[in-house]
Amino acid sequence: MRKTFFAFLLLAICPLVVAQQALNNDSVIKLVKAGLSDDLIVTTINASPGTFDTSANGLIALKKAKVSDKVVAAIVVKANGGGQPGGAGAGGPQSGFSPTATMGPGGLPQGIDDVGVYLRDKNGAWVPLLPEMVVFESSGKLKNIASAGIVKGNLNGHIEGSRSRTNANSPVAFAVYLPETVEITEYQLLHLHPTPDARTFLSAAGGVLHTNAGAVRDEIDMQPEKIAPRLYQIILPPSAGRGEYGLLAPGTSNSSNKESSGKIYTVSVAE
Repeated sequence: MRKTFFAFLLLAICPLVVAQQALNNDSVIKLVKAGLSDDLIVTTINASPGTFDTSANGLIALKKAKVSDKVVAAIVVKANGGGQPGGAGAGGPQSGFSPTATMGPGGLPQGIDDVGVYLRDKNGAWVPLLPEMVVFESSGKLKNIASAGIVKGNLNGHIEGSRSRTNANSPVAFAVYLPETVEITEYQLLHLHPTPDARTFLSAAGGVLHTNAGAVRDEIDMQPEKIAPRLYQIILPPSAGRGEYGLLAPGTSNSSNKESSGKIYTVSVAE
């Protein structure tokens, strides 16, 4: 009975003791080898200052030491500022991510369980976004759009419907859980132009389009933030203002002589 009591007491005070000193990869490995549970180690990481090595070699060393994916994810989040209250990556004013308090059993934020794009709702939960089809056509096929003065003489992205089915308020936070062979830089954040029956964007200026091109003039500069392995957060800058926006998925091939299509995840920002 006394041994059980002291074991329980040790588990209860461990985060408080360790929180007084900075953690690093080696100290986490020591906690793992001591037999502490993943949940307790994650709690300790969140409650303690830390300086972690999240390079490829650092992560490989953690896996060789049999550190679980859940704990590794917590380390990556902490190393990217996820454990600092009010800071970027911690649910502060410039971030939609609240770290391990919402972590699911797979080491990912609650609600993110498969490859895809997610939106943080007004309650702070991640919800999946359904993709829409974007069709690329030359401006000759979209005379009504060209005559409106939105795009002229270029290949245009065309999405059915004048508004997105998903409404959001600024700041808008996307989470992208990547397939293993895709990089976050292959996604593009776009400003969309509404018309009476569609949303459009300029894909490439005349003369620079070859066999492959992404959105050029309507692309918004984005700063992806890694919050877990293969998981990135993208914040739509509040300065973007009201309007229609989309996150264009990779894998779309555009040609000036051939119609093509792809996937885009859209939101309508009210304020």
